[in-house]
Amino acid sequence: MSDFLKLKKSNCKNCYKCIRNCPVKSIRFSGGQANIIGDDCILCGQCFVVCPQNAKEIVSSIESVKVMLASGLPVIASVAPSFIANSNGIGIASLRKALQDLGFADAEETAVGATIVKNEYERMLASGDREILISSCCHSINLLIRKYYPSLLPFLADTISPMQAHCLDLKRRYPDCKTVFIGPCLSKKDEADSSEDITDAVLTFEELSDWMDAESVALEPGRDETEESRARFFPTAGGILKTMTCRDEHYAYIAVDGLDNCIAALKDIENGGLRKCFIEMSACAGSCTGGPVMEKYHRSPIRDYIQVSAYAGTKDFLVEALDADLMKKPMLPIENALLLPAEDEIDGILKQMGKIKEEDELNCGSCGYNSCRDKAVAVFQGKADISMCMPFLMGKAESFSDQIINNTPNGVIVLNEALEVQQINNKALEMMNLRRATDVLGEPVVRILDPADFIAVRQTGRNIKEKRAYWAEYRKYIEETITYDRNYKMLICILRDVTREELERAKKETMNRQTIETADKVVEKQLRVVQEIASLLGETAAETKIALTKLKESISDE
Repeated sequence: MSDFLKLKKSNCKNCYKCIRNCPVKSIRFSGGQANIIGDDCILCGQCFVVCPQNAKEIVSSIESVKVMLASGLPVIASVAPSFIANSNGIGIASLRKALQDLGFADAEETAVGATIVKNEYERMLASGDREILISSCCHSINLLIRKYYPSLLPFLADTISPMQAHCLDLKRRYPDCKTVFIGPCLSKKDEADSSEDITDAVLTFEELSDWMDAESVALEPGRDETEESRARFFPTAGGILKTMTCRDEHYAYIAVDGLDNCIAALKDIENGGLRKCFIEMSACAGSCTGGPVMEKYHRSPIRDYIQVSAYAGTKDFLVEALDADLMKKPMLPIENALLLPAEDEIDGILKQMGKIKEEDELNCGSCGYNSCRDKAVAVFQGKADISMCMPFLMGKAESFSDQIINNTPNGVIVLNEALEVQQINNKALEMMNLRRATDVLGEPVVRILDPADFIAVRQTGRNIKEKRAYWAEYRKYIEETITYDRNYKMLICILRDVTREELERAKKETMNRQTIETADKVVEKQLRVVQEIASLLGETAAETKIALTKLKESISDE
């Protein structure tokens, strides 16, 4: 089932947006990549719509349709009535011409099949056999009920969709033809695949646009009008209800769109909160005009509704009913084999996520699951990683970085551009005889240090490296390195206490100075003696002075 959606792994950035928006959590994360679980997926296309990196891609059927066209058999397009919202200012006649230019034998509106289905709904309600009747036009809703609410299957209309009704009608009128549905929906690809010999292929509006662009086929402006086109309302929220002329006064007629609302309605039915009603259910907000392809590329709910409404007529298409056995569509449950963990297993996973106590369960939803316990269940089922927890990762990262910063032998101070202390580690606190970081956090650095070096780095952008200074107020010698991070607008100061080094160096300098002074005195004294001796030995005083001076210089060099 997930074969109709493919993942571009290079684009997936591990952002979890798809799982956060998946109504049934049918996405497994493995190796930092999102993988759709076909057995759980209802093909609503939300992961495709919301992915910011375009990592989800609808598999194209263009090539398979081209093969049909090349077969020599007539290929007829069934065009979803939402096309008017997708292509502003054109009618079915214009679209038919463009499709014929691509090689199609003809094109008709799926709204013809919608009329057939609407008539069947009216017949089913008139029979009074159903306490509750849920429309089955939306394949994603059908999958949702079959997989997750199988107890409600008796309420789901066991009737084919408008796409299937129209394709059957086309094949009845043109026995040798192949049918291709064109619309805004991803799930129709699966519906066509699971019902052989009815709809031979499905193209999205986006696929059709890409194909037309590649073949340089343009749509000619112009809109045809006909009164017999009330079923063009079908792709709008409440569109089925707008087309129904025979209403049973004993039933309430309700339209629910958007998966969150549909799920809430299904739960209400499960709990016995609804009775005697016909519910038009659409997985997409705004119904088919909000289909995943429409929403992804050019969503404009109000304008789309106006376009469709203006194109719809006031009377039904003239249609011939299909045989009752052809209208039947078995709605069987689809087994979900996922195991549920025991409470102790959930608790064990929660502890691994750092959720030791109940108050640790933040239920923030950043991982995509409504609660930490739901996330733990997903981990048990292999659908999620423990690392998919933002507070857990942040806490771990902060703890790790804090451990590094607080255990470094150097002082670390982080300032913002206003030269206010944002972070200070334990070593820096010790250097400045401060008790707690909270005493200075958020305060101007001038409270504890001369800000001159920080101001210079911020203004010039030139970092300071290993500059030594004496802190008179702290009686310490310090080596400071100041770096300016323009991206994060932060100044980072690393401090090294070099007091001992400086004192040792000063002590050594004092000793050297004293040694040199002593050497000078010795040289001076010995020079006199040497001069006297030299006169006896025939040596010059100058040669002796040179030798002793070299001795003095060698001492100084040390």
